[in-house]
Amino acid sequence: MYKFLPRGHIIAVRYEDHLPSINSLAFPWGHCYSQQHSFRGGSEMKHLLELEKGREAVDGRPSVGPVYRSAFAKDGFPPPVPGVDSCWDIFRLSAEKFPGRNMLGHRTVVDGKAGKYVWKTYKEVYDTVIKVGASIRSCGIEQGGRCGIYGANCSEWVISMEACNAHGIYCVPLYDTLGAGAVEFILCHAEVQIAFIEEKKIPEVLKTLHVSSKFLKTLVSFGKVTSDQREVVEKFGLAIFEWDEFLLLGHDKQFDLPTKKKDDVCTIMYTSGTTGDPKGVLISNKSIISLISGVDLFLLCVNEQLTEDDIYISYLPLAHIFDRVIEEMFIYRGASIGFWRGDVKLLVEDLGELKPTIFCAVPRVLERIFTGLQTKISTGGMLKQTLFNLSYKYYFIVSILFSCWRAQLPIEVSVFVVYWFTYVNILFIKICSKLHNMERGSKHEEAAKICDRFVFNKVKDGLGGKVRLILSGAAPLATHVEQFLRVVTCAHVLQGYGLTETCAGTFASLPNDLSMLGTVGPPVPNVDVRLESVPEMNYDALSEVPRGEICIRGDTLFAGYHKREDLTEEVMVDGWFHTGDIGEWQPNGSMKIIDRKKNIFKLSQGEYVAVENLENIYGLVPDIDSIWIYGNSFESTLVAIVNPNMQALEHWAQTNGISGDFASLCQNQKAKEYILGELAKIGKEKKLKGFEFIKAVHLDPVPFDIERDLLTPTYKKKRPQLQKYYKSVIDDLYKSLK
Repeated sequence: MYKFLPRGHIIAVRYEDHLPSINSLAFPWGHCYSQQHSFRGGSEMKHLLELEKGREAVDGRPSVGPVYRSAFAKDGFPPPVPGVDSCWDIFRLSAEKFPGRNMLGHRTVVDGKAGKYVWKTYKEVYDTVIKVGASIRSCGIEQGGRCGIYGANCSEWVISMEACNAHGIYCVPLYDTLGAGAVEFILCHAEVQIAFIEEKKIPEVLKTLHVSSKFLKTLVSFGKVTSDQREVVEKFGLAIFEWDEFLLLGHDKQFDLPTKKKDDVCTIMYTSGTTGDPKGVLISNKSIISLISGVDLFLLCVNEQLTEDDIYISYLPLAHIFDRVIEEMFIYRGASIGFWRGDVKLLVEDLGELKPTIFCAVPRVLERIFTGLQTKISTGGMLKQTLFNLSYKYYFIVSILFSCWRAQLPIEVSVFVVYWFTYVNILFIKICSKLHNMERGSKHEEAAKICDRFVFNKVKDGLGGKVRLILSGAAPLATHVEQFLRVVTCAHVLQGYGLTETCAGTFASLPNDLSMLGTVGPPVPNVDVRLESVPEMNYDALSEVPRGEICIRGDTLFAGYHKREDLTEEVMVDGWFHTGDIGEWQPNGSMKIIDRKKNIFKLSQGEYVAVENLENIYGLVPDIDSIWIYGNSFESTLVAIVNPNMQALEHWAQTNGISGDFASLCQNQKAKEYILGELAKIGKEKKLKGFEFIKAVHLDPVPFDIERDLLTPTYKKKRPQLQKYYKSVIDDLYKSLK
């Protein structure tokens, strides 16, 4: 009769089970709602084309599944764009076609108050790029030279990048979220000769000069330079310029733009890495051009093609491939890019002023939006909560029963109220419930127009009011968050998957298809994909449910790791890039990421543990925000460090008469037992094996973060660093078990 809703504690009734006469009389087309998703229409793998059959294991090599390609590429991969042989051509052609269109914008700040966006046109940006390029060449940097860019997203960042593209100079982004150690490594490893630097980042670069000055000869600030900074730089024999000063450096010189080829490297993009030093991924012009062609065809096929009228808010780091290729796409289409002010607390305000049409995000950003909306709903009063819940899914009948009980109504009256309220509720669900209608195949913009206009438009306004496409990448987005945002944002919410080595976009889910919730969708139409079995983890690419390591083939692939041919040979085998991610084909042809090949260890009894898969399962517990699981070959059990959900833990404490702030609750033994019990429940529900159950937990009120070097800039767990940071805690957990 009752069901617990995912990620929540509210109980709901299945109305149809108890009111067959109403349902059959008023709504002969059947049940109003089911939590079971089904793949509708077409045969299995309907979004894919099979190019090659799978093969069994041979000569010590694992079996592989069939080779698939996007059904959008039924006529072959999209042809290259005429006249585009390099990233420079992408920008050059748009500057010729859209000279007067707004290209790069930022908000002016006067007396601490932000104003409207101020724009540079494509022509204005082009002219500045030519000046910067001439100045770079006047410093002696030739084609094939190395130029670093270090700082938050801004117009100067993009202009410096385009100047590199113009002269065939390798652009080497430096991570804004990394400290001097990684900056020093990249400057030296890439042999960077000139670096463009955000004003406040200059001190970080100066710390590296005792080593990096072997290669580094010129520094350019996006802003001002102090006299002390000039003194330090000159001490090492380098030159340093302010931005406006640098623009004049080459004004009296003419430099011909060199010929650039598709196979030429345009960028060395260093991956943050979860172990060891960053790896320099060599990205060619061909990789980015092929990516743009494939994504452009994908957007055309789903009726969401970019135009010159689109607007993008640039806040994800340009030093990451995700944002880099998105901005290349916008430049290719002559669209506009507005930069945020660099403060996450001001992002919503910047969205409201810019009014972007496309919003890209990492899961952590979308989860914050989800949490903020949930908080507003829960504190918005009974009427607002009811209206929202009715619009989203269904009314909570239990609240009606509770209201009748508090009003001390006779049982006969209570039954009558519930009966007729349920009848009206079913009518509302049948006609207006947006989630229900979307599950039945309605497009999001047609699923509940009334609800969109009077309820969900407030959510849309919070993102600026014009967002039509939200793309999540870099890490998995929780299914309940994706479903919620698909309904309430009045926009398509799509998950994508890709790596720096694949030039980002490799998979993308499709609009208006809820069967793809929790997946990254089918491949984009510019790559071939297959799964390779991983016997030691019991993943079989030829089984009824194909699972294995995701392997990619196509022109978007990188050219190798800079100065690391050994690592290149490890991941590139017979033209296939081995991602290290474990995927599972879904019946409709979408891909679900379920594990990580390297995140596997053996317990003392000889059992292998796929830790990332377990973390995904335990992460379904609504009372926790994050979990890191640990085990080793000297122990027979698993332990975990858990970041509890503050609201959930405080609610549990209040219900159980336990006082204290959040930090003290995390130290409470009963709280630890409660969380351990919740983890055990989900473990039993998912039929985990005995050795996969967590036996002890430590509750940390401070979330895993980049500042302590526990997460990469894309919020992936850095397991060696987590192990080192929590070593004493882990030791104590194992002692407590003995």
